Amino acid sequence: MTQFFTHEGFDLAFEDRLPQAGTGEPVLLIHGFASSHIVNWVSPGWVKTLTEAGYRTIALDNRGHGLSSKSYDPAAYTPENMAGDAAALLDHLGIERAHVMGYSMGARIAAFLALEAPERVATLVFGGLGYGMVDGVGDWDPIAEALLAPDPAGITHPRGKSFRAFADQTRSDRRALAACISTSRALLSEAEISRINQPTLVAVGTTDDIAGSAFALAALMPNAESFDIEGRDHMLSVGDRTFKQRVLDFFAANPL
Repeated sequence: MTQFFTHEGFDLAFEDRLPQAGTGEPVLLIHGFASSHIVNWVSPGWVKTLTEAGYRTIALDNRGHGLSSKSYDPAAYTPENMAGDAAALLDHLGIERAHVMGYSMGARIAAFLALEAPERVATLVFGGLGYGMVDGVGDWDPIAEALLAPDPAGITHPRGKSFRAFADQTRSDRRALAACISTSRALLSEAEISRINQPTLVAVGTTDDIAGSAFALAALMPNAESFDIEGRDHMLSVGDRTFKQRVLDFFAANPL
């Protein structure tokens, strides 16, 4: 059941699912750009998988996404601000430390959370974002243009066309997403990444042309490992069975 809490003037939607036993180690899930907790985590089976494995599973809609409040001010969508929302949700639920898993933009937010509030983050899973966290993930300006285009039929940029279709499919507020994309892509330096000490799993599809190398990012961190999601691109990696099993194995090996 969707609940709401308020942080920095945003009403933020989230779900908090308990396992059958009624208690379990908490896992905080942070979705990707133009997605929502339903699209990224519920529909592909992550919430079911984690709760059935005994984890308390918490998933939020980032500001500007899903059922959460929208802003058209790009300054609202820095990774620091969205990491602050995630920390505030843990505060709201009285959770001191959690496993934190993010996909794509959500992985970047998770990294900022780990750097700004390391005591809150027990382990990390970065899905759909590897070395692109450091060197960028290509030219995204055409995506903002595609999101704001009055007629999608006129969009020629392949990635712009893909994300416009995804935004329309998820019935997103495209103006809010265009504001978000301009500021949410802040990069982290190799030195900053090397300060992330938590056990970390970096998982990227072998045909993902957005994320960058999982191995190269993991190599920068003192306690990280990489996982190749075989034959999957950026969109299809999310619900992959081997990815889910690898995450379950990772959490089991690194309990709170």
